[in-house]
Amino acid sequence: MGKQAAQRFDKQRFNLRKLNEPEVRERYQIELTNRFVALENVNDDEDVNRTWENNKENIQTSAEEILGLHEVKQNKPWFDEEWLGFLEQSRRAKMQWMQDPSQSNVDILNNVRREFSRHFRGGKKAYLRAKIEELETNSKIQNIRDLYRGINDFKKRYQPRCNIMMDEKGDLVADSHSIVARWRNYFSQLFNVHEVKDDRQAEIHTAEPLVPEPSAAETELAIDKLKSHKSPGIDQIPAELIKVGGRTICLEIHKLITAIWKKEKLPEEWKELIIIPIQKKGDKTDCSNYRGISFCQPLTKFYPTSCCQG
Repeated sequence: MGKQAAQRFDKQRFNLRKLNEPEVRERYQIELTNRFVALENVNDDEDVNRTWENNKENIQTSAEEILGLHEVKQNKPWFDEEWLGFLEQSRRAKMQWMQDPSQSNVDILNNVRREFSRHFRGGKKAYLRAKIEELETNSKIQNIRDLYRGINDFKKRYQPRCNIMMDEKGDLVADSHSIVARWRNYFSQLFNVHEVKDDRQAEIHTAEPLVPEPSAAETELAIDKLKSHKSPGIDQIPAELIKVGGRTICLEIHKLITAIWKKEKLPEEWKELIIIPIQKKGDKTDCSNYRGISFCQPLTKFYPTSCCQG
C-alpha cells in the first residue's frame, strides 16, 4: 500500500471509543434506523452491489456524524525548535573560536555547551516524565490498549524506514511507483498459482437444493461472533459499527445475505483486499523476506459463518 493510500486509510478511522457511552450508542442506532427507513425497500431484483453500497454508505455516514473521525495523536518530540536554537548558538560559538582561539572565546564556547547539555537533559527528563504520567493515567482508567501500546513504544528501539526495494533483476529501486509495482508483481506471483487441469474430466458438486437460506436469527448470531478491535478492510467499516447497530442493521444485513444466497453472487468490493507486508527476517529490500497480512471486510468473514449455521 502506497504512502497516499496509507494516509487516506488512517484518515477514515472512526472514533469507536464513543460507542462505550450508552447515549452515543443509542444515537448511532437511531441515526442508522432513520437512514435505512429513508431508502426504498430492497426487492428481489435489486443488484447485490447496489444493496451493499447502500448499506455501506448508511453505516459510514451515521458513524461519521455521530462518532466523528479518530484524531491521530501527534507525539510531541522532545528535541524541537528550542534545541535547534541551542545547536545554532553552539555552532556560532565554535566558528568564532576557530577564527580567534582566544581564552575568552574558549570560555564562551564551553558555557554554551554546558547550557545546551543542561537543557538537553532537562527536556528529555520532562518528556519521559510526561510519557510515564500518561501510562499511569491509562492504567487508572483501565485503558488497557493504550497502556500496552505506550509500553511497547518504550520497549521497542528505533526502526529505520526502508525506502528502497530490489526488483526482479536484483536492482535497487527507490521511487514509490516502482516499489508499489514490485509489491504488486510479487504478491500476484505468490497468490495466483495456476494449475493445468482437464476441464472435461472435472466434476462440479453443488450445494443441496433443499438447504434453507440463512435466517434472521442466524444472521444475528453471526454478527455477535464478529471479533472487535480488528483492522477494517477497504470499506473502512470495523466490526464494532455492525455489532452495535441494533435490530435495524441485523435486518438489513440479512436482506443482503439473502440476496447473495439467491443470486449466488458476491458484491465486487468483497473481492478486494488490502495486503500489508510484514518483515520476517533478513534483508529489508528483499520481498521474499516478508509475509503479507490481508485486511478484509468483516462481512466477508461473517457470510460463511452465517451460511454454515445449523
